[in-house]
Amino acid sequence: MSFAVLFPEKYVLLTTFRKSGVGVPTAVWAAQDGDALVVTTAASAGKVKRIRNNPEVTLQACTMSGRVKGDAEPVAGRAEIVDDPAGFEAGEAIIAKKYGWMFRLAFRAEARRGDGTIHRVILRLTAD
Repeated sequence: MSFAVLFPEKYVLLTTFRKSGVGVPTAVWAAQDGDALVVTTAASAGKVKRIRNNPEVTLQACTMSGRVKGDAEPVAGRAEIVDDPAGFEAGEAIIAKKYGWMFRLAFRAEARRGDGTIHRVILRLTAD
């Protein structure tokens, strides 16, 4: 399956791998950035730690709850953590453009919890 089939998907199942090799799937929003997908997540998320240890990932079309759509085959990819301010802003703008009001609502709610200083990163996902 081509990596590009994931570009229009609303939700993508991102599977990262523990040191033991066990996959940990997470449903995420993903938006196209050229020939890559970008995802935003908390810098402290487990998937970020796993990607630092092993950048290999798989991606599949899924529902909001993480159920794989139909017979969607996994696509192998690599993840890069982007945490510099310019890269983060560019990635976040791409995601915000795709998800519009849903994005604004989700992250406004996040800012209201605690002191609003959740450090986020962008994951740049490319075909393996």
